[in-house]
Amino acid sequence: MRIPFLGKRRQKDELPRPEGLAELLAECALLRSQAEREGVRLDDGPASLEALDQLVPRWRDDEDTSEWLGNDAGLYLGTVIVRTVEGAAWDLRPDGQPVVRLAGGREFDVVDAGHRWAADGAPELSQWYAEVAEG
Repeated sequence: MRIPFLGKRRQKDELPRPEGLAELLAECALLRSQAEREGVRLDDGPASLEALDQLVPRWRDDEDTSEWLGNDAGLYLGTVIVRTVEGAAWDLRPDGQPVVRLAGGREFDVVDAGHRWAADGAPELSQWYAEVAEG
């Protein structure tokens, strides 16, 4: 039975198109909510990474929140890189891990960077961005 309003179901191994993947990865709902509560506007630009670096890390007291926030922070960092660094694009490793592939072919694991930032605050998101943007 076909139910037209449900649309076409994706096959298990079928990946979203690059634009759809970028949109999906840019959601970062927990991070955006946390930032908004603290008065930080996330506009997908490099300056917003500096603002995130200044947040008081209240989430570190809750392991689950820290884990989710780290994931979101990494995806947000990747979103800023993809939207502002020429030639940068999202890619998925065979294990499904999203990474940013730079124009020169270098792969950057933004999720790992986000987890490190959420856990320790160092390196800062803006530092990661500066390193990648310099090439």
